[in-house]
Amino acid sequence: MLTFTLLDLSAFLWFVLCWVGYGWLTDRSRFGQATLNRQMNEHRRRWMAQMLRRDVRIIDTQIMASLQNGTAFFASTSLIAIGAAFTLLGQTERLIEVFGDLPLNSATNRSDIELKVLFLCAIYGYAFFKFGWAYRVFNYAAILIGAVPSVSENDPGAELAARRAADMQIIAASHFNLGLRAFFFSIGFLGWFVNAWIFMASTTFILAVLLRRQFSSSARVIAGLEADQGAGNQSSDRPASL
Repeated sequence: MLTFTLLDLSAFLWFVLCWVGYGWLTDRSRFGQATLNRQMNEHRRRWMAQMLRRDVRIIDTQIMASLQNGTAFFASTSLIAIGAAFTLLGQTERLIEVFGDLPLNSATNRSDIELKVLFLCAIYGYAFFKFGWAYRVFNYAAILIGAVPSVSENDPGAELAARRAADMQIIAASHFNLGLRAFFFSIGFLGWFVNAWIFMASTTFILAVLLRRQFSSSARVIAGLEADQGAGNQSSDRPASL
């Protein structure tokens, strides 16, 4: 029998609110225009515009292979995480012993822990579907890159083909980012195995980290630099943090 308290339900609601709210803020609101992800989307478009001017596109295929390999790695990791989470369902008694010894623990009910593990499985399952689809769409993008006419052909449809390849990449990157987001918030979810207060604190911490990376990290600043500023910057100072 479940023994979730009002505090547990409030913590779970806070978790959902942080996840959904972060997604709305970065993907759909007007503030999302300033995020690192949006800046990188513009660089993808610039990349395809530059590729259009090259006859030899070895570097472009190498970059695409790197993106596909990274996505495949996370898709495989998601499957491993799902398997590990299901394994925990058979170790419920052991989990109760472990968490029961913690001074901050407030929930050692078997049904509660099993439901939390199932929620964790659902998060990793969602991540797997996102990574799997991102991998597939990156494959589509690679095909579209191969279909872009050579600059020497003077094909009037070349620019449209390059934009199509860029847009397909952006879709793939969007799903990849959604999968990563699920991974990050799953770390916050682990706090619920201790107690609701730790759950809310860990979720808030993850949210703060993600917001900083999207809006004020060194990577965001570098991605937002104009091309002429980037070319003229001869400073030897390295970014403090990416």
